[in-house]
Amino acid sequence: MIKKILLGTYTKRKSKGVYSIELDTEKKTLGDIHLEAEVGSPTYLDVSKDGTLLYTVLKDGNKGGIIALKKTDDGTYATTDVYTAEGSSPCYISYDPKRNFLYTANYHSGEISVFKTDENGALELTDTIQHSGKSVHENQKSAHAHYFDLTPDEKYLVACDLGTDEVITYTVNDDGKLFEVDIISTAPGTGPRHIVFHPNGKLAYLFGELSSDVIALSYNSESGTLSHLQTISSIPEEHTGFNGGAAIRISKDGKFVYASNRGHNSIVIFAVQEDGTLELVDYVPTEGEIPRDFNIDPSGQFIVVGHQDSDNLTLFERNAETGKLSLLQKDVYAPEVVCVAFV
Repeated sequence: MIKKILLGTYTKRKSKGVYSIELDTEKKTLGDIHLEAEVGSPTYLDVSKDGTLLYTVLKDGNKGGIIALKKTDDGTYATTDVYTAEGSSPCYISYDPKRNFLYTANYHSGEISVFKTDENGALELTDTIQHSGKSVHENQKSAHAHYFDLTPDEKYLVACDLGTDEVITYTVNDDGKLFEVDIISTAPGTGPRHIVFHPNGKLAYLFGELSSDVIALSYNSESGTLSHLQTISSIPEEHTGFNGGAAIRISKDGKFVYASNRGHNSIVIFAVQEDGTLELVDYVPTEGEIPRDFNIDPSGQFIVVGHQDSDNLTLFERNAETGKLSLLQKDVYAPEVVCVAFV
């Protein structure tokens, strides 16, 4: 079976925009990359439910924003709408097919935003919330929103703010307006980056970029609140050099959590215990520099890792029983990859 992967990138060196690559699950190999759309630094992306619309972050000179592209009859993408403003582009974007909304987080401005869209890819800003605050790390002098997405029950939205050491829950109404529900603060210097939810709908796992900690949380779907269960490091004690936590994923069966380390250049594997806490399984070298993002294929059999600095993808096969990874490929060319999405 052939599975398509979209790759978001920076366009600072070699990349020209959004690329795609195919995973052959029978041969267990990745093919050659193909340029899907020339876009300035499309560092994060999402697609509509039917796959015809591609929404991605956009950097255009001194302006930043988002762009919507629609797949044409010949399979190429054509721009349908663009929204930009002075300043930096968002670092995260997600699509809500139920409400036809887009959610973005902007690291540099500390803002989260909601956009209304439609079947033609139109973009209309409906709300923006400015986070405020700071914390103890040198990279926490102001708010830095890094993630903004739905909870699995689709009742709430969760924003991770790396600058303020906070995870904030919101609701969104039919007009695309946001309302704050709850705030949970992490240990000073954590730098909350991304969060994943367990398929049981009662647990979540937060990754701290600055502390290299994974934090297990309980989630109350009635109140939209999160509570601390455990904090566990994503790197071994003997690693004393730089490390920055990056992506975090959970297996579809909820048995294993995976997180990527930039600096240690590894994927850490945790087994989920009955009480929701995590137990270390393994550290796996990613065979590249700065594994900014990775993803598990829909079958759960493979993991694809993108490297921002070494311009390569790594393909692993995943053991569903042990959670461990086996290296299949490590020198697949892909420039400046920072987002890996199966479509």
